[in-house]
Amino acid sequence: MHAPVKPAPAPSYRSPGLGLALRLAWRDLRGGLRGFGIFIACLALGVMAIAAVASASRGLTEGLSREGRRILGGDAAFSLIHREATPPELAFLQSHGSVSTIATLRGMANAGEKGAALVEIKAVDTTYPRIGDLVTEPQAPIQSLLARGDDVFGAVADPVLLGRLDLKPGDVISVGAAKLQLRANLVSEPDKIAAGVGFGPRLLMSQDALRATGLLQPGSLVRWTYRVSLPAAASDDAALDTLLSTAGREQRDAGWEIRSRANAAPGFQRNLERFTQFLTLVGLTALLVGGVGVANAVRRFVEAKKLDFATMKAIGATGGRVVAIHLTEVMLVAALGTAIGLVLGAAAPFALGYALSGILPLPFEPTLAPGELAVAALYGLLTALVFAILPLGRAHDVPVSALFRDQIEPDARRPRAIYLVICALALAGLVGVALAFAYERRIALIYIGVMSGIFLLLRCVSWGLMALARRSPRPRSPSLRMALANSHRPGALTPSLVLSLGLGVALLSALAFIDVSLTRQLTQALPQKAPSFFFLDIPNAESARFDTFVAQERPGATLERVPMMRGRIVSINGVRAEDIKATEQSAWVLDGDRGITYSDVMPEGSKIASGEWWPADYRGEPLVSFDAQNAAGIGLKLGDRLTVNVLGRNITARVANLRTVEWRSLGINFVMLFSPNTFAGAPHTNLATVTTAPNGAGATDAALMRRLAIDFPSVTAVRVKDALEAVNTIVGQLATAIRGASGLAIAASLLVLGGALAAGQRARLYDAMILKTLGATRRFILSSYALEYAAIGLVSALFGVVAGALAGWGVVTQVMKIDFVSDPTGALLAATAAVGVTVLFGLAGTLRILSKAPASHLRNL
Repeated sequence: MHAPVKPAPAPSYRSPGLGLALRLAWRDLRGGLRGFGIFIACLALGVMAIAAVASASRGLTEGLSREGRRILGGDAAFSLIHREATPPELAFLQSHGSVSTIATLRGMANAGEKGAALVEIKAVDTTYPRIGDLVTEPQAPIQSLLARGDDVFGAVADPVLLGRLDLKPGDVISVGAAKLQLRANLVSEPDKIAAGVGFGPRLLMSQDALRATGLLQPGSLVRWTYRVSLPAAASDDAALDTLLSTAGREQRDAGWEIRSRANAAPGFQRNLERFTQFLTLVGLTALLVGGVGVANAVRRFVEAKKLDFATMKAIGATGGRVVAIHLTEVMLVAALGTAIGLVLGAAAPFALGYALSGILPLPFEPTLAPGELAVAALYGLLTALVFAILPLGRAHDVPVSALFRDQIEPDARRPRAIYLVICALALAGLVGVALAFAYERRIALIYIGVMSGIFLLLRCVSWGLMALARRSPRPRSPSLRMALANSHRPGALTPSLVLSLGLGVALLSALAFIDVSLTRQLTQALPQKAPSFFFLDIPNAESARFDTFVAQERPGATLERVPMMRGRIVSINGVRAEDIKATEQSAWVLDGDRGITYSDVMPEGSKIASGEWWPADYRGEPLVSFDAQNAAGIGLKLGDRLTVNVLGRNITARVANLRTVEWRSLGINFVMLFSPNTFAGAPHTNLATVTTAPNGAGATDAALMRRLAIDFPSVTAVRVKDALEAVNTIVGQLATAIRGASGLAIAASLLVLGGALAAGQRARLYDAMILKTLGATRRFILSSYALEYAAIGLVSALFGVVAGALAGWGVVTQVMKIDFVSDPTGALLAATAAVGVTVLFGLAGTLRILSKAPASHLRNL
């Protein structure tokens, strides 16, 4: 008797899990990456831009941090305006370490008949430079170069000064009452960054020479900086913190501006952070534009895999399994593109450091930045997921028969809710990363809002264009009729082309409008209404003689002269300035010394925003008028008590009114303007502007500056044209960097455009073969496609110009605070080029299709 046969166990259908999806995806990828070229290029380009910018910024930041002592000239620096440190103050600093001193101010270098020029004077002591190396040509000890001999002091000058006045080493110039022999060219200073941007070339001299010039008058705008180097045994951060806290407690009324090696160049660091954020956002723009290319590539991938999807579903695979396998495949490709971008971005700082090693005036330390690279990788992968999930999700619910029928009748159903949720979560992650790693979240939020609005508007434009084409009357021309039908049929290129072209043209147009507005402001608008000269450090006792001098040298010119002092805000309503939470735009008001003045009348270019102006004969408590915009930024209101330190004394004044100031006029105006009784009897100099009348007579600018240096050796003249040219040079350099970075976004747009056209080539192949079989000529087919591309390109370009104009207007008027110039020339050129590129790209692909015989393709369609 046979034992009963046990039935075979039922087969187990376990979920495949990530391992199976990964194996099947990897097997499929072994067949090659055909069709993913633009996908990879778009991701690599965007990730490279973000990684390169972040890594380069990290290199600069670490260089500044590592070289903080050299940049600062010590572990801590204590600065005073107008006056030197008192013996007790100097003794306090010396009790904590060795002290070196420099004095900086502006002056006039007089070369006799060769002219005079504004210079940035740095007067050093005998220990300079205590940290770092001073490089001169010829190289020699600085003490010998600056030594006095035969009643002439030595000096080291920036070669720009020698070229400007046609001088050579060994020539003698005058600065104030002192004669200086130029003994060497200045090549580099170890502490150059800490001094900030100047309007004139550097002139290095001894402090004995500075005292001999006679420029050190009461109220002169000279900055004395005392650099403290801690003993080697006590140079750690704890000792530095002890010094800073003790100085803040025991020398609170000294009026120091204090910096440490940790923030040796705070202004430069802030600007670096802002510029890094801007370039990162440009890189993110390139990545988002590239995301459209990712979506196009995934759609093309889905279209090519329809038979595979149908086969897998026919043998029992679920829709979720099909999507999971191919999403894994797509993300593996995204990881490859991201990795390429990371490698290129990580290498960029090293290439930059090598290329600019001899000319970069910054302590740049190229380094691998794992944190920044991880953020760039996160940007890339999240962007790929956002743009890939919906095209892939469409295949989940489409039945097998529909997948086969999709060859001629595309299914228009929406993806499941789960894929919409995944897309939303990925998008939220992308936004969260952008906000979490932004230097200024407000700017990041504005950027996110603008980009979201542009994407939505472009999508609406494409829908509107397709709806308009669908409802338009049928034209009589066959080519035009076919072009119209192609623009709204299922699978039309309209959405992809509008998005890629619109974004690219919008970016180009915005840059064009910003560039022309900035250029017009610097080269035309300001010089027409700005003063010709600013004159600094006019001695109070010689102010009347100075007025007479100007009247003789520039008949008919308008002279405006006001008292000039420097003061630092100490507290507001008893709250220390360093404890006040100021906005980013107004923080500079609390950072260091500010120019101040007093007057019984309100200056031109100002008007009362709130409060009242004081009477001409006012004799009560000290009052102050404050710029309304910056008052709001630091939380200052009418009636508040403002304490400023001037010449070592703390003076408290009540805020009597707030003014709206027109700064662009370049007239004399101040953030803080006090009632005259506040500084009665205080020593000060004067600041004056001279505005030459149109076609006014008088000495040339060069002659005026030469005579001024002779008659008023202590007065400094700043020609506004030179100052504007210096600013224009800086702005031009920044604009070049911005255009270069924005070129990545433009390159991404071109890649997306090429990808969109390539994604539509299969449909174009089908159409072309059928049309050729039915007798259509190449000319007819080409003209139809050219009309289609031109129409879509024209609408996209026009929208891009409008969107770019609005974005440019926002940046120019709200961020830069200058007048917007509505010159569309550059934007229209960009739009024309975009339309031309679209037509050329499209026709190039069509010509390749038309060159093939119909028979070899019809059997496979």
